[in-house]
Amino acid sequence: MISLSKGQKIDLTKTNPSLQKLLIGLGWQKRATDGAPFDLDASALLLDSEGKALGETSFVFFRNPVSPDGAVKTHGDNLTGTGADGDAEKITIDLSKVDAKVHSIQIQVTIHDAVARQQNFGQVNQTYVRFLDEETSEQTHKFDLAEDFSTETCVVLASVYRHDGGWKINAVGQGYAIGLVGVLQAAGLAAE
Repeated sequence: MISLSKGQKIDLTKTNPSLQKLLIGLGWQKRATDGAPFDLDASALLLDSEGKALGETSFVFFRNPVSPDGAVKTHGDNLTGTGADGDAEKITIDLSKVDAKVHSIQIQVTIHDAVARQQNFGQVNQTYVRFLDEETSEQTHKFDLAEDFSTETCVVLASVYRHDGGWKINAVGQGYAIGLVGVLQAAGLAAE
């Protein structure tokens, strides 16, 4: 298993050419705080080579759980933040089914209703994204978000992108103080 650093780009399929089905597990721990419970939501955006979404249906989340090509799927909205294997939420990608127009698949996590609940990622710790071969359950890569995002309510954790006929991972770690709206604006799905 390879631990990734922020900004690191690493090959995903060169060393494992048989990899077809990727399981992405996301997890976090909320810090002890008073107030409303935390509800973090994982989502994926299918982007073209210019970093723009292919359309509204290319935003995959709990209300639109499958991409139009059937390649990217979310696996429910976990309201408690804990899962049997430690992952709070999961996204799967069948690399063999990804539409040829898709250059990258961006993975982000958002605090639901953060403004009303007065919550931010400064109140969340041990946030991570890990990558597993779904066929073998072998974890290949993990990115632990070490930064303290004290005003951000959405963080782009990583992206899986095409490179020289294969796929690579980029450990992004970019926060947005305006939440998911910032991510959607960057992808051309929301007005600035």
